[in-house]
Amino acid sequence: MEFTFSHNRIAELRADARVSQRQLAKAVGTSQANLSRWEKGVVAPCVLECWRLAEFFGVTIDYICGRTDY
Repeated sequence: MEFTFSHNRIAELRADARVSQRQLAKAVGTSQANLSRWEKGVVAPCVLECWRLAEFFGVTIDYICGRTDY
């Protein structure tokens, strides 16, 4: 099974929430540079980071990862 992380979801959710990269990075416990790498698709967040992002935005981990559209 092949899996491709949907880095665009993080950027879209962040823009919709009107939160800066710096603010989101602080909220989920990472650096702004690392968050930028996630949004550009250079690297993918680990499961714990996906969980923190999902909690922050009130969505599922599957949504963060691009596996579902809701």
